[in-house]
Amino acid sequence: MTAALKRSRVVALLGPRQSGKTTLARLLVPVSSANYFDLEDPVSLARLSEPMTALRDLTGTVVIDEIQRMPELFPVLRVLADRTPLPARFLILGSASPELLRQSSESLAGRMEVIAVSGLSLTEVGQSAQSQHWLRGGFPLSFLAESDADSFIWRKNFIQAVLERDIPQLGNGVSALAMQRFWAMLAHFHGQIWNAAELARSMGVNESTVRRYLDLLEGVFMVRRLQPWHENMKKRQVKSPKIYFRDSGLLHQLLGIQTGSDLQLHPRLGASWEGYVLEEILKSQQPDDAWFWATHAGAELDLLMMQKGLRIGVEIKRMDAPRLTASMRIAVDELSLDRLLVVYPGERRYALAERVETVPFAELAVAAQGAL
Repeated sequence: MTAALKRSRVVALLGPRQSGKTTLARLLVPVSSANYFDLEDPVSLARLSEPMTALRDLTGTVVIDEIQRMPELFPVLRVLADRTPLPARFLILGSASPELLRQSSESLAGRMEVIAVSGLSLTEVGQSAQSQHWLRGGFPLSFLAESDADSFIWRKNFIQAVLERDIPQLGNGVSALAMQRFWAMLAHFHGQIWNAAELARSMGVNESTVRRYLDLLEGVFMVRRLQPWHENMKKRQVKSPKIYFRDSGLLHQLLGIQTGSDLQLHPRLGASWEGYVLEEILKSQQPDDAWFWATHAGAELDLLMMQKGLRIGVEIKRMDAPRLTASMRIAVDELSLDRLLVVYPGERRYALAERVETVPFAELAVAAQGAL
């Protein structure tokens, strides 16, 4: 973050509420400083009643937290970021991406660097805490709770806060009750191909409504819409996205999974593991781009990453000793993969075929970016 502020006039720290954005910002600028503005604080709002007057004489790093609450600040920041010499750089924090990115693309194009924040990763908590991290998720207050029961209650309250505070900020007029029902139903589709028609029938609404609900949850960083890879080839390919919860703890809360024993006995265990592993790989590797791939004939690949010009495939297996499958061979050939990594919860690497290798999840999740 410090390096980004040296490079860029404006740095946006984006991620869900309670993911640690404010904690990181306060390492640079104390909350008592005149350079710190929290737009959920009435005092800060009052100070920014005349934003140009309040901001133009500040020097150093200026923090504006929850900036999506005042989109009218973006044109002001553009003017202030264009000054020469530049007396101040701006660190803006946001927990609702659609409004923030729309405004910034209009006002701060070419001036802003974006950093994503997504809670604690397995690298940060350590391999010894993997079971707890998977069960409770990466939100610091959930992961660090004194008990599984306390963590479960925290996540319930968190979901309610998102429904009642974050989503209404987007101004879409969606009722908290309808969104809560949709979110709970979506938990049962985690790791599956998006099917708007099925969800619309279940809720008694039209497909455009459930697509809007999904857009809102994606916009507040609750779900990931993993897009399909498709190119010209003989096989018919799936062209709808897959849906994943970005935090395993929130998935488990909505599925009623409170303890490790509950998780091991739950029918969605495999889907939960797949989503958890996928998110941790994306956090550690930060690929240039990522997709999944599937054909209507049944061949599929959980994750296709583009990294430094290489095509790297990832297949996620929850088994003791994965074996080479026909689907893996097809993926290597059809997608011209440079490597296919079969990620599993074991402890050793071993080759399955040319360009195909099993890799322990613990090793891959903490690997340095681009070190596959």
